[in-house]
Amino acid sequence: MTEQAIFAGGCFWCTEAVLKDVRGVQKIESGYIGGHVPNPDYRAVCGGDTGHAEAVRVTFDPSLVSFRDLLTLFMVTHDPTSLNRQGADVGTQYRSAVFPLSPGQEQTTREVMAEFEQQETFGKPIVTTIEPASEFYVAEDYHQDYFARNPMQPYCAAVIAPKVIKVRKHYADMLTR
Repeated sequence: MTEQAIFAGGCFWCTEAVLKDVRGVQKIESGYIGGHVPNPDYRAVCGGDTGHAEAVRVTFDPSLVSFRDLLTLFMVTHDPTSLNRQGADVGTQYRSAVFPLSPGQEQTTREVMAEFEQQETFGKPIVTTIEPASEFYVAEDYHQDYFARNPMQPYCAAVIAPKVIKVRKHYADMLTR
């Protein structure tokens, strides 16, 4: 049995890259969620007028990795304290959000966020939103597995690679390699 989770943490290339090699993750799709325009494309979403967020849909085996663990990795590999911004990426399409697919995921998200707040993990208040899951639109093919196919692209080398290195260093026990 598998489950799915949907996370938006700025650029979907980043979130995909940091979760890709987690033990139990079977598939990750970059895409768009949370907007009001049917069948959006990258250009429209980047324009900021569709209401969508760049997000990933993760299919995982809960006997190998929990939603809580995926959520924790998601939270510590982007800035959940920055409203509608991740680094140089600015706009609601880059918001930090979780789109729970069950009441259990919503409860876990609230618990994990409260734990981080209580521990003052990020030094500032968390602005990550919990939004109702709406239709998820898979992004264009060239966005899928982007970092693995373009590691030397300047954005990938400067922004994504350090996040992947952080996961490999601090969470190696959760990875497949």
